[in-house]
Amino acid sequence: MILKTSPDAVTLALSVTDILRTEIMTGQLAPGVKLLEVVLSQRLGVSRTPLRAALHSLASEGLLEYQPNRGYCVRALNLDRLIAIFDLRGVLEGLAARLAAEKGMSEANQAIFRDALIRGDSIMSQGVLRASDREPFAEINVQIHQIILNTADDSMLVEMLLRCRNTPISSERNVLWHDFSWVRRSHDDHYRLLDAIVLRDGARAEQLMKEHVHAVKLQMKLEIESSGAST
Repeated sequence: MILKTSPDAVTLALSVTDILRTEIMTGQLAPGVKLLEVVLSQRLGVSRTPLRAALHSLASEGLLEYQPNRGYCVRALNLDRLIAIFDLRGVLEGLAARLAAEKGMSEANQAIFRDALIRGDSIMSQGVLRASDREPFAEINVQIHQIILNTADDSMLVEMLLRCRNTPISSERNVLWHDFSWVRRSHDDHYRLLDAIVLRDGARAEQLMKEHVHAVKLQMKLEIESSGAST
């Protein structure tokens, strides 16, 4: 006898997964926090079945860690692991940029890319980093990287990058917001990337993206070591 999962149950599990993923990525559920099924099921208003499916899914993404007889907890930050993730991201995002250049970016996506750059210019033109601009700038960063990945049009690449990005501090949403010169450079990198992609220069686009991600890694490493946050 084959047991079938109802569409409603699958949808509910996906919804719970999305909620918990967002809470982990935004820091609402901090690294090292143990996830208690009773508490979560009551808070989210769901039964144990979709909740367990969601926890299993998030563990497979690398966001949670399962410990026998203890259950799930949010994966703690480890500096060595973070560096390894950024190294892999550099390779994968570099490949995405090269494929985007070689395949060619549509006029529509170029327009979206340029609009994102203009919105970034508006924030940068103030010469200071305001707290209220951090989230809009993070959205700009996400949009630009997503356009490049969409243009690359490689499902396996998307899947592998999702696993890399599903570490809160390595997400493309993470912007080191206290250093204006660093943020300015990151924004300018996006201009150079667009130029290389439009010119169909795959090698240049790949190298630029690798340097872009490498710069983030170095700055993040310095931040963690200075704060003593690594485990």
